[in-house]
Amino acid sequence: MFLANRAVMGFHLHMVKTAPDYSFETDATARRYSRIVGVDEVGRGPLAGPVTACAVWLDPNRIPDGLNDSKALTEKRRIMLYEQIMEVADVSIASCSVEEIDEINILQASLRAMERAVAGLSVAADYVLVDGNKIPKAFGVDAEAIVKGDARSVSISAASIVAKTWRDSLMVDLAQQHPGYGWEKNAGYGTKLHLDGLRNLGVTPHHRRSFKPVHNILYQDK
Repeated sequence: MFLANRAVMGFHLHMVKTAPDYSFETDATARRYSRIVGVDEVGRGPLAGPVTACAVWLDPNRIPDGLNDSKALTEKRRIMLYEQIMEVADVSIASCSVEEIDEINILQASLRAMERAVAGLSVAADYVLVDGNKIPKAFGVDAEAIVKGDARSVSISAASIVAKTWRDSLMVDLAQQHPGYGWEKNAGYGTKLHLDGLRNLGVTPHHRRSFKPVHNILYQDK
């Protein structure tokens, strides 16, 4: 199986780029891969909610304009691009629950969510571009890890936009069920409002018990 990491390869070539492009996909096509997808995950750091991954195959003739790292986009722009991506691309979204995160740790849960996302595509991938520096073992196809890939590959950018938009929306829904933690604004990250909510209201079923601030509150009286 071919595994490559472009953390060093092509560094000078991509260092001056201001937006992601289709060059990684083009390179893979030149090596006779035909179904190249990007995958990214969101939600490693929050104290609450699942970790969510998305896999995206983009039709090279229908790539939405303005794709970029989801963190570099306004919420309004992300939502607009999310709708465009869902319309023109093959998209698969998958998550790992808080129970899985607590059982196998957040890194392994992130990798598992990416595996599920790739497996859920309507047409199987034969090459995967992965954001970061780790490739999940269970992809079953050739893959390439790209550091800061969400700012370098449009397929990974699209995956990051969909994953973040979908997870943010989920956290807004959960915030309505569990008010007082600010999840509609912080998406489960450990902001002051969230930490105050934890101290005053306690731990919900959606909190990650293996994460230190949650663990400390659960066991502060023991």
